[in-house]
This record gives sequence, C-alpha cells and structure tokens, in this order.
Amino acid sequence: MCEQCVREEFPDRDSLCVDQGSYMINFFKCCQCHAQEIKNINRNCTETKNEEVITYQHVCSNCTHVIAEHEHIFRVEGEFQVYEMSCLLCGSADDQRSIMPVDPRGPVM
Repeated sequence: MCEQCVREEFPDRDSLCVDQGSYMINFFKCCQCHAQEIKNINRNCTETKNEEVITYQHVCSNCTHVIAEHEHIFRVEGEFQVYEMSCLLCGSADDQRSIMPVDPRGPVM
C-alpha cells in the first residue's frame, strides 16, 4: 500500500461499505509515474459458512503500482447484516442492517 498516492489514509466513510469500485476523490496520483488513472485487479471472493470476504487491489492503470488493498466483509449476526470495509484509498466503514422487515431498533435518524 502506498501512502504517497492518496490524499488521506483510511478516510472515515461512516456506513458506506462498498465491495467494488474506487474512491477516486481520495486518489492523488501514482507516486511512481504520476498517472491519475487506476484500475482494480485480483478480485477474490472467499465464502465460509458465516462470512463473505471480498478483496482486490487498486493499481495504477499505467505502471501497475499497487496503491491499496481493498477488503469488504459481510456476515449475518443474529437479526442483522453486518458490513465492514477497510482500504487505504476507499477508507474504513462499518454498517448494520436489520434482516427483519421492520428494524427492531426503530427508524434510522
């Protein structure tokens, strides 16, 4: 992972957990070749009985310099779907959503 290629390391994304794409507003430029385009490669999805983990790399489209490793985790805990994201470029976030038609915690404010 390369701190020189991003504007902010692991920005707080609150509850926005994405399993694809890139947070381009946080991308500065490739520190190796100064290009400003990236692509995602090496996407891998691992599923176990209780969890799904998606990982991939953000790399420079020009020189393939690795900018960040992206990890997205999904699991069900009781009556809630739990999402987590960790990425130098896209940031850190976590979210919980009820699997019930009406959230037992009440309306989200």
